[in-house]
Amino acid sequence: MEHILIVEDDRELNQGLTYTLTKSGYFVLSAYSLKEAKEQIEQGAVELILLDVNLPDGEGFALCEWMQETYQTQERHRIPVLFLSARDLEEDVLKGYEAGALDYITKPFSMKILQKKIEIALQKTRTSRKHKYEDEFLSVDFDAFRTKIAGKECALTPTEYRLLRLFIENRAQLLTYSVMLDKLWDCNGAFIDKHALAVNVNRLRKKIEDEEHQYISNVYGMGYQWLR
Repeated sequence: MEHILIVEDDRELNQGLTYTLTKSGYFVLSAYSLKEAKEQIEQGAVELILLDVNLPDGEGFALCEWMQETYQTQERHRIPVLFLSARDLEEDVLKGYEAGALDYITKPFSMKILQKKIEIALQKTRTSRKHKYEDEFLSVDFDAFRTKIAGKECALTPTEYRLLRLFIENRAQLLTYSVMLDKLWDCNGAFIDKHALAVNVNRLRKKIEDEEHQYISNVYGMGYQWLR
């Protein structure tokens, strides 16, 4: 389930967008100011932003510029931004693109067209991030088999890389024991039970987690879930 952040101080519009996008299967976060938006982004769970230009504590352009300046080297923060604004002057639209937005949509807008633009933007993001994961603590390059924890190299076994990739590709979804065993080990023809799976998951957690950064949740009796 992909996470969309709506940054819009019009509470009625914010709530309406939240309701519609939630019904479409997205996990929706809301912010009503630049400050609230930055707090949500820093938590690392945002995959697309719908952004108004006029906000109580500044312009949406400033949020795009802040993201580029603060997180320009972090793959996690190359988040697609779609402006939603009543400001329809050519200079405003151009300023939105120059700030790094993927699209600039003027109000009023068609909800169906907006949903299609969101779908296309998220598809591009899924494709570009297929082989990497990065947040403020954990960095993984699956092509290079390279993992860093807080900037330091961390050695993972091939099994741990397969587990990690499975979790990240299915983030926020419950992975049952049977699904995990089928996806991870059926191609090798090797028998493994839930106990052995638990051992491997626990080893991975000890390597990539600390008290402040928890990624994997054990859903008792069912399976596991990537939390971010």
